[in-house]
Amino acid sequence: MTVLDAVPLDALDAYRTCEFVTLGRDGTPLAWPTSARRQKDGTLLLSTSLAFAQKALNIRRDGRVGLLFSDPTGSGLAEAPQIFVGGLAECPDTVLTGPRGAEDYSRTLFERQPHSRSYVAAPLRPLTYWYYLRLLITVTPEQAFVRPPLGTSTAPVRSVARNGRPLPGEARLAEFPSAVLAARAPSGAPVLARTRPVPTDDGYALALPADCAAAPGPASLLVHRHDERLNHLHNALVRGRLESVGDGWLLIPATVVEPMGTGRPADAVRLLRRTRRATDRYLARRGLDRPRVQWAEFRELAREARQRDSS
Repeated sequence: MTVLDAVPLDALDAYRTCEFVTLGRDGTPLAWPTSARRQKDGTLLLSTSLAFAQKALNIRRDGRVGLLFSDPTGSGLAEAPQIFVGGLAECPDTVLTGPRGAEDYSRTLFERQPHSRSYVAAPLRPLTYWYYLRLLITVTPEQAFVRPPLGTSTAPVRSVARNGRPLPGEARLAEFPSAVLAARAPSGAPVLARTRPVPTDDGYALALPADCAAAPGPASLLVHRHDERLNHLHNALVRGRLESVGDGWLLIPATVVEPMGTGRPADAVRLLRRTRRATDRYLARRGLDRPRVQWAEFRELAREARQRDSS
């Protein structure tokens, strides 16, 4: 028996993405969308490129993490349950240059994200090498909760009548029908909950499920989206502080982070430059030369995925 045996595994396996939270240096829970694959031993496998290694650095400092499977886009599930998993993560400082050791994970991504198969083509390799220099993250679940779907509304949450300036992140959050709160439990461990933030004069009013043992302190709100084939990705994070107000909660926002940009064409160029610099910086700080990506092995997995599509 493992912790995950208590949750609907067919639903968990069908999710294309999940929200993954680690604890930043200042203790702020920081959540980002990612893909996870369940292993036979009951652990969850994730990965991150060297260009976005902050998750790995956070884990090496404090291994307490959380995952929330709450956006079923592309899963084929109707009324999919939400699944929260809390546990401990490990992320060795070993740079993977090929799929060995994570073949099933890489194979699944090629199957579920068809456009990524083009990344291994020779013309794109100088632009995409950073994506294939990766660190593996293994999460050992310690607790799991199943929650009902938040609801079927697809209408973005609108502001209530109020005075004053727009809140940080208000325009971005208004594009989404819900967001994921990343907070800390009284124990200090990170927790996640999908909710509908309502802008007020003082911050975002939130209602949380009963099993989300949030505590006042640093917190953040994540919004993200992707299409049925894991394309057209976008995410934004509103960082702030969570306060208890009456029988509810209030997220007082401070800053907004959009690592992929805002969708303008120029953002793609800036993103490529930033990811390459971040990758080289990670390697330089460890005295490592840039390793060679095992393109042939990735290309073979991409070919197999194409064949399965056509069969």
